[in-house]
Amino acid sequence: VQLQASGGGLVQPGGSLRLSCAASGSIIFRFTTVGWYRQAPGSQRELVATVTPGGSTNYADSLRGRFTISRDNGKKTVNLQMNSLKPEDTAVYYCSLQNWNRGLPIDYWGQGTQVTVSS
Repeated sequence: VQLQASGGGLVQPGGSLRLSCAASGSIIFRFTTVGWYRQAPGSQRELVATVTPGGSTNYADSLRGRFTISRDNGKKTVNLQMNSLKPEDTAVYYCSLQNWNRGLPIDYWGQGTQVTVSS
């Protein structure tokens, strides 16, 4: 399984970015939970948002209302719309995919895409 993230970059405070992550490999994408995590310098990786096969979403409390996660099962992509960006949103953003094999979860990670919020 491979995850290819794109869409990061430099944006001014208050601006927006849209991240996208495309999955490929031997998975049935619509049966997986996909999401985004981020890691700022000197900090641990933290949850941004996830979306289940049924479409249920889970967000970090501090990001709810500014970030929106969505999935497209036909294109095997998970997207993250980020609005009203703040300097503290600066981080490397990683897409994630959780698959199941014989009753056990298997986690996959993308390579990360840098988001920098600065004037």
